[in-house]
Amino acid sequence: MSTVSNIASTAQTPTFGYGENTVRSIKKTLGSDDFMKLLAVQFQSQDPMKPMEDTAFIAQMAQFSALDQSSSMVKEMALLRADQQTLTASGMLGRNVTVEDADGLPVTGQVSAVESTADGPVLVIDGVRYPVSSVQRVEYTPPVYPSTTADLPPAA
Repeated sequence: MSTVSNIASTAQTPTFGYGENTVRSIKKTLGSDDFMKLLAVQFQSQDPMKPMEDTAFIAQMAQFSALDQSSSMVKEMALLRADQQTLTASGMLGRNVTVEDADGLPVTGQVSAVESTADGPVLVIDGVRYPVSSVQRVEYTPPVYPSTTADLPPAA
């Protein structure tokens, strides 16, 4: 017997064979490939004397197109968010920031580098990496200009 809790959860179908009892999980959501397969099956199994109305077909194609565009937009928004986080982190280079460490204590120091990780950009302060989300305060650090040409680094 199959059990289905609700649309958002997985359905589990027991499969029986030579004394074994296994459970197969079914995907939670339908994707664009699933939609196209359902549409193809619908065309194959429709009554030739009563074909699908043009308006119904157009409505289904419009729904599919909207679903596809929504999926693309979600992916693009995720990329935009990652780019914005990197831009925000790079704007903190050379600034004095206060971050929260793993123990919840504030740590203040100058950002010496920004590194990209799978979880997003991290700030390097005194050799320790902190996620951008741990920033509590950013202070303006005025630039220091050399007072004489003797203070300038040698030309390359």
